[in-house]
Amino acid sequence: MADANGNIAITTAELAQMEQELEQHFAAIMSILRIDPADPNSADTPKRLARMWIRELFRGRYEPPPRCTLFPNRRKVHGLVMSRGIEVRSICSHHWQPIIGQCVIGYIPGDFIIGLSKLNRVVEWFSRRGQVQEELTEQIADFLQQKLQPKALGIVVVCRHYCVILRGVEGDEEQAVMVTTAWRGKLSEDAQLREEFLRLAGMEVPDYVKR
Repeated sequence: MADANGNIAITTAELAQMEQELEQHFAAIMSILRIDPADPNSADTPKRLARMWIRELFRGRYEPPPRCTLFPNRRKVHGLVMSRGIEVRSICSHHWQPIIGQCVIGYIPGDFIIGLSKLNRVVEWFSRRGQVQEELTEQIADFLQQKLQPKALGIVVVCRHYCVILRGVEGDEEQAVMVTTAWRGKLSEDAQLREEFLRLAGMEVPDYVKR
């Protein structure tokens, strides 16, 4: 067992067994909901659901971490290196509804720089499991800090939570977004550097960052 946003080693055989067991439970849930299993639109739904949850939505729980290819910082780059528009597609741990949004990652290299596509893969690996956005942001930051050892690291995650949108909270809930940040190294200490980061990320800089 592991937390919803944890990662556990599992064999291919165990994964297949889990999928079979989950299919049976989804069939039981549909029976409780009084959905006719003979309905042609629902006949294979338990199998589809089991495969989707294990091999797609929650696959980050069972896959090993992505390889992070590092390259020497030969030119002694000392400015912010940033990747914007990284997709976040996750599942809320509380209600198992989608969390959809984007992530911005920026860092000042130390001895190494990282292959750009690896940032996307790290975000996807941590996203594809039950998550709380605050913890997701910190997990990404801790992982990259350990692997890359940058002089500064910043993570901004902006998402819509469908547990809010679909559950009928009154108001403009469909437009509401949640913003979380994580700062490491110089970005945790230097307000001007955080302001530069947020401007490069295309975000409005709140007053508390300027202090």
